[in-house]
Amino acid sequence: MVVEINRTSLQFSNVFEFEKGFDHRPKVNWFAENWSKAFLYSAIYVVLIFGGKFFMTNRPRYDLRMPLTIWSMTLAVFSWMGAIRLWADYVFFVKQYGFKASMCDPIFYQGVTGFWSWLFICSKLPELGDTIFIILRKQRLIFLHWYHHITVLLYAWYSYAHLVAPGRYFVLMNYTVHALMYTYYALKASKIMPVPTWVNIMITTLQLLQMIVGCIINGYAYMFRKQGEVCSTTDMNLRVSFLMYFSYFLLFAHFFYNTYMLPKSSQSIEKDHLKKQ
Repeated sequence: MVVEINRTSLQFSNVFEFEKGFDHRPKVNWFAENWSKAFLYSAIYVVLIFGGKFFMTNRPRYDLRMPLTIWSMTLAVFSWMGAIRLWADYVFFVKQYGFKASMCDPIFYQGVTGFWSWLFICSKLPELGDTIFIILRKQRLIFLHWYHHITVLLYAWYSYAHLVAPGRYFVLMNYTVHALMYTYYALKASKIMPVPTWVNIMITTLQLLQMIVGCIINGYAYMFRKQGEVCSTTDMNLRVSFLMYFSYFLLFAHFFYNTYMLPKSSQSIEKDHLKKQ
């Protein structure tokens, strides 16, 4: 059964003015009616990035170091705020209501956590702008990069419209990894300080772990539903999500192996997808 509680009475002793009065219902209705527009945006994205690659073929690369630093730092701050708010809620919720409720109860779409979950879903569209810097700076655009952007946008917009409860974990993990990743991007672009290689390896490792946890969460939610438990998701959504996370795992594992494990002499010239310099 869905836990009926007053979200504002939880661990958020301080609620920012912009978090107050958040009503998830009109947002959910909008995505229910418009989530398929993500296909249109994805198609435009593909045309622009490959058209951009062609446009830049015989043109010099742009530096864009300052815009990239500002862009990355903005997304880093946004991700840190979302991660902090959702982690505080997650720890409290699991202690109070248990692991299953954290995975199957969609109440996190309400209140403060609802506000940050909605912003997360919306952010998947402007995050496509990451690729602009790769194109204009004439860096290597790998399949993993644009495939990941498109599929996350499509899945996130579709799932929000259905209040998919395991999304709590997906949003929480993504915020956390992005907080570290965009902080890394900002430091690399600004050249404020040298960033050691192990940071790069750590971030890719966390991305791999994120995909493993995503598959496990889908497996648990599927098991609960098969046992007749109430869990706010659908079997179809769980299958799609599992396949998506599993494909990410394979792609990130392939990238990790080629970039960090193969001897230098055996590697192709593989541009690190985390380097934006």
